[in-house]
Amino acid sequence: MIFKQISVGTVQNFSYIIGDETTGEVAIVDPAWEIDKLLSICDDLNVKVSYIINTHSHSDHVEGNDILRQRTGAKVVMHASSSLAKDILVHESDTIKVGKIEMKVMHTPGHCPDHICLLFDSKLLTGDTLFVGECGRTDLAGGSSSDMYDSLNKILRLNDNTEVYPGHDYGLTRSSTIGFERQHNYTLKRRTREEFIQFMKEP
Repeated sequence: MIFKQISVGTVQNFSYIIGDETTGEVAIVDPAWEIDKLLSICDDLNVKVSYIINTHSHSDHVEGNDILRQRTGAKVVMHASSSLAKDILVHESDTIKVGKIEMKVMHTPGHCPDHICLLFDSKLLTGDTLFVGECGRTDLAGGSSSDMYDSLNKILRLNDNTEVYPGHDYGLTRSSTIGFERQHNYTLKRRTREEFIQFMKEP
């Protein structure tokens, strides 16, 4: 399997290149910044970019969609509730196939309504739902602390050894595991829904 976590942009974003070594087919996840850098890596890997997958529709995760689509012919994949231009609409529990790699879609609203996480090969791309040591903010347009509560609890049902790869480099490490976050992430402390909503309102 091809799996690259790449630092891009000026606000500590991660983009990801994921694909099948046998078929040479890859997807780029959240290509908002430094498209030349991402394509250079793909050239070095000698792979074809078939899909652009966005974890959500905020500009710092989608800004590069158009130019990347123009340069590669890749199809844009987003949750069906997104209002942005897309070629493939996905829902909860859908599977995105990149060569022989199968990514399960988890709909995880809270940071925004169209947010998805991607689960494959014991790895979870969490976008802006869960960071290393933090969770996503819910005070932007379309955000919901109640939805975030449900989404985080959905993620916490995964095995402790599931690797966590976030959308931003906000933590002490670039990646983590569900087990580590369960034990050490203060935003995941056991709370009722009402307690979590109040917690998210605190400065």
